[in-house]
Amino acid sequence: MGRLIGVAGGAAVMLAAWLASVAGGVAAEALGPVTRLPLPRYVSLNAAEVNVRRGPGTEYRRDWLFKRRGLPVRVIDEYGHWRRIEDHEGAGGWVYHALISGRRTAVVVAEGVLLRAQPAGETGLASCAGLSGGEEALACAEAGVVGRLRACEAHWCEIEAEGYRGWVPKAAIWGADAEETFER
Repeated sequence: MGRLIGVAGGAAVMLAAWLASVAGGVAAEALGPVTRLPLPRYVSLNAAEVNVRRGPGTEYRRDWLFKRRGLPVRVIDEYGHWRRIEDHEGAGGWVYHALISGRRTAVVVAEGVLLRAQPAGETGLASCAGLSGGEEALACAEAGVVGRLRACEAHWCEIEAEGYRGWVPKAAIWGADAEETFER
């Protein structure tokens, strides 16, 4: 019993140190132990079929089979040549590193989102209902559409999907963090 108390005591000390660093604004960015890339990070599936396993190796049972090349996933852990991933619904597990790509994609998670020529305001969550074909509206993106991320601003991301390229509200997609901005 003393051993368990010692482990718990050590964990409490580590937790207190972590909380102090976060409270002081000194929390370090987590880096993968293998790639030294940030964790978590967004990537996409690099194959039409990707086995997702319970653990990091072929000896582990296959739990999932993703069947959508380009689907955005988030790497949340690394072990050797294996990456632990999750999708926009929280499903995931371990995949072999060659089955993912650094290419950024996003999946539309809101119903009927307008794809616009330019960002429009802070939210822009205009519905496709009553799409008038105005110069700002390019297309209607339904939930489940996957597109390549080209850029992200504070509230908007530019995506390219099914022959269309335009801006959607960041809140309507999964594949970029709320505070993330970038240009390609």
